[in-house]
Amino acid sequence: MALDERAFFTEKPETRPSRHQCPRCKRTHEYSVRWVRRTKKDRLPGGADEVDRAKFAKLRDYLLRVEDEVTCKECGKRFEIPSQQSLVFVDQMAGLPNDEDLEREIAAAAGEPYEAPAPAAEAKPAIPARFLRKSTGWK
Repeated sequence: MALDERAFFTEKPETRPSRHQCPRCKRTHEYSVRWVRRTKKDRLPGGADEVDRAKFAKLRDYLLRVEDEVTCKECGKRFEIPSQQSLVFVDQMAGLPNDEDLEREIAAAAGEPYEAPAPAAEAKPAIPARFLRKSTGWK
């Protein structure tokens, strides 16, 4: 009898940051998304037959996304995370460029000089004029 796939892996919960855009308010934010890291065991479990041995030889470590929805930090509406990112192989993740390297390569390919984005300081909104008037006549 064939073994269940979970017998070949050890599971560990993990939280990873990811950037998503809310479809309602169109604002992009960083969200913490829950994943399960499945790491291949170092040896085959007992009771495995030849079919299980062949499967075990081909297995790789991977991340499986647990959450399908996040809540927007601006408008509070829940929206679905794009489904093309629900399973990620760990060995493929190691070679991915970060966002800054990717922007630098795009600017180089377009023949434009790359300018690193300055950290945006949060601008405070202007105080309305009605709050700046003198309080004459108050008792």
